[in-house]
Amino acid sequence: MATLSTEAPTRPLRQRMQQDMLMRGLGSHTQHDYVRHVRRFAAFLGRAPDAATPEDI
Repeated sequence: MATLSTEAPTRPLRQRMQQDMLMRGLGSHTQHDYVRHVRRFAAFLGRAPDAATPEDI
């Protein structure tokens, strides 16, 4: 199963997410889409997604 490759150093949250997706057997396109959605959520928040509060969601 292919994993995502990133150009920037992988942050711990993204690394864990990628490991979890790999363990679940998600395809490379699905992994890419999930990471893209989390990146867009982080841009919307203006901070890291692991700093999101229930009010943000």
